[in-house]
Order: sequence, then structure tokens, then C-alpha cells
Amino acid sequence: MYSGVASTDSPVYATAHPVTIKGKRPVIGAGRPVDRGALFTALDSLAERCAAKAEFLPESVLAIDRTAVTWWCRPTMRRVFFDCPELGNITAVVPHPGLVFQARNSGLYVYAVDGAARPTPDTALYEPPYFNTWDHGSICIGSARVPDRIDIASISGWESGFFESAFTHPNAGGKRVNHPRGEFAFWKEMLAGKYGEQFPLQCLVPMKRTLGDLIAQGPKG
Repeated sequence: MYSGVASTDSPVYATAHPVTIKGKRPVIGAGRPVDRGALFTALDSLAERCAAKAEFLPESVLAIDRTAVTWWCRPTMRRVFFDCPELGNITAVVPHPGLVFQARNSGLYVYAVDGAARPTPDTALYEPPYFNTWDHGSICIGSARVPDRIDIASISGWESGFFESAFTHPNAGGKRVNHPRGEFAFWKEMLAGKYGEQFPLQCLVPMKRTLGDLIAQGPKG
């Protein structure tokens, strides 16, 4: 069956046409107004083609819809890479706070959270304490390799694109870390192992947003 919709500003009408094969070519037959049965047939066909397949949701996944995937990383030790005049070309394993990532059509976003428990909608978000980030959690991807899909299976690829690329400079915008001598001094201390295996949560800068705000409204800006 082929369904056609026509409009001349108003009104709108739809027709259903039988399709037959003559030789090797499909031929569309005469149309008739779409009735209830034809409408349900078309909707069932669309549902089969367009509906997302059921997927197992790991504990790290916080929200998913047709435009974005939001997930959480526990506080952990993780390697970082720097390539900038102020810090040099250096790599080290350092502590990270809990992080919330969101991948969407407009790019990748990251936020810090205070604590090791799985975030809830009321969990406060903090500035990401990293170079290569703009205001509102936006990440400057640069030449990093990231997936071209936004789904659960691509989460590890998005994370790798962020953590395995070099931090080169603090981006323009608001304050990222609460440190009396700024972000370069903060990261010098981090790379030197001053804080051991615990990220210094007192250095996080609040964003005045919650995880619920991010899920419902998306990133600001």
C-alpha cells in the first residue's frame, strides 16, 4: 500500500493506493480516501521500521531520548594528558570527581558532581575542572575522535574522545576551579600528586543547575 498526503494550505486529505508489480516495475494504482484500517496499517508499518530496539540500560545511564544520552562516571583515578607551554607535555594518573556527560547533536558536554553516589534529578552540577571546556559544560572537541552516533553503545567512544585527547588550554569564559592561584596552579598540584587518590571537592565551582534541569532542558547557552 502507498499512502499520499496532499495539501493546498487547507484542507489536508490523504489517500491510499494499492501497489502492484508489472514486469519489474512497481505500479501505483488508483487511490481511495484513507480509512481507519488503512491508517492503522500505515502506523503499524512505521512503528516496525522506526521504533528503537530494546537495550539493556547500565547503571551509568541516567537518561536517554531521541536527541541525547546522559550518563555518569564514578569518581576514579584516570590518566590525563597535557600539551601546553605552562605545564609542558606531560601525562599522569590523577583523581577525578564524579562526572555527568551528555552527548547530543550539538556536541559533548561534561559536568562535575559532589559525591560517589549515583546522581538523582536533585543532584547539583558543578563546572568541569578541565581545560578545553567552554561555559555551560560544552567541550571543545578539536581533533579528538568521537562517534558519529548518539546511543548507549557509543558511550565509551565519547568518553575516550574526551579523556584520551590532550588538554591544551583553558577556554575563555567563567571560572572552572576554585583555587587561589588559578587553574594552572591547580593542575600543577594535581599532576604532582598533592591530593593523593581523592579529588579536592572544595575546588569545584557550582553551576546553580541540577541534573534534572540538564535532562529536562538540555545545556544552557
